[in-house]
Amino acid sequence: MPRSASDAPHIVLRLPRNTLKIAGIAFAAGLLLFLLVWATSRKNDFYKAEPLPAAQSGEPIAPLPEPLPAGDGASDMPQAPAPAAPEEAPRLVETTPPPPPAAPAPTTPGAPEAPATALAPGDRPVPLQGQMPAPRYPPAALRRGDRGTVIVRVDVDATGYPGGVALVQRSGSRDLDRAAMEAVRQWRFQPAQRDGRAVTGSLDVPFDFKPAQ
Repeated sequence: MPRSASDAPHIVLRLPRNTLKIAGIAFAAGLLLFLLVWATSRKNDFYKAEPLPAAQSGEPIAPLPEPLPAGDGASDMPQAPAPAAPEEAPRLVETTPPPPPAAPAPTTPGAPEAPATALAPGDRPVPLQGQMPAPRYPPAALRRGDRGTVIVRVDVDATGYPGGVALVQRSGSRDLDRAAMEAVRQWRFQPAQRDGRAVTGSLDVPFDFKPAQ
């Protein structure tokens, strides 16, 4: 007995669930690739050099400006320095040597030398008038009423300047003794002499300190 159409077998095609998803991804990738190729071709067209328009044959070509003549101001560059003049060869200049110094006058052996200052009449130095300042009365000793006599021994060299100074007699006040010694150091003397020559000598100088009444 023949089969009816309803009894024919039905064929059902079942696709995997991920098929549609894979197809969508493939379509999107193809679309992106197409857009990338299209954009690249447009970019290359942007950088294509266009031919320059041909110059019209009828228009005259303007000549280039003539160069400026050489000289100052022709260029903004700094001017080269002028060549230095050739140096002259050194010349020898002869000068007359200075005359030799005059020889000292000959001295007679045994003759006494002339003293630089006046000599004292004896073997003791003598103070020079106007060069023997008086000692200053110390204010502290004056307030205390100190008084006394100070004797100072001074050694005078052959030039009339004082050397060593020593106390021969004290006054009992250190201030008065110190004032007397400082004063003698400022004195100038006529040096002592022996056989017409200046020699070192000593002299005792007294000082009386009395406060004014």
